[in-house]
Amino acid sequence: MSSQATRVYLSLGSNMGNRQENLNLALGMLSQRTRPGKVSSVYETDPVDNINQPRFLNLVCELYTWLEPPQLLALAKGIESKMGRTGRTKEPRPIDIDILLYGDQHIETPDLVIPHPLLHERAFVLIPLAEIAPELVHPVLGRTILALKETLTTPVQGVFKWEGEQDSV
Repeated sequence: MSSQATRVYLSLGSNMGNRQENLNLALGMLSQRTRPGKVSSVYETDPVDNINQPRFLNLVCELYTWLEPPQLLALAKGIESKMGRTGRTKEPRPIDIDILLYGDQHIETPDLVIPHPLLHERAFVLIPLAEIAPELVHPVLGRTILALKETLTTPVQGVFKWEGEQDSV
C-alpha cells in the first residue's frame, strides 16, 4: 500500500426522499473512511435510461483514500445499503454512488470498471466534475474533463444547478 493517499472522484445521486439530505448523509459517511476534498455544486437532473422516475440531485466529490478500489467499492455499496438502496439499478433510490476515477488507474474486473465506462457520455457527471477538476485528464481517453464536457452529444438541458429548496420526492 502506498504511503500517499490516492485522489478519487465519486458521483452521488438521489431521487427518493429528501434528496439533499441523502447526499449530505452519504458525504458524511464517506468522510468517516476517506479524506474529503472538493465537492461540486448540486445539480438537479433528468433521469437517464428509466425516465419514468423522479428527477435526481447529483454532485461529484473528490476524496483522498488509502482504500484499494475493491475496498472503496465495498464502502460505497455499504453506504447505499445502509441508506435503503435495493439492488435494482434503474429504479428510484435514496442514494447512488459511483466511482468515476481512481487516481490515473484503469481497472477492469467483473465487479468494477474504472474509469466509469459512461463518464464521458453523461452530462450529469461531466458538468459537476468539470466544475471541480476541469484540467483532470481522463486516463484512458487522454482528454481533459473540460474537453469531454464540451463534446457532449447528449443534450445538457436536463442538468440545472440546484437552488436548494426543500424537497421530498
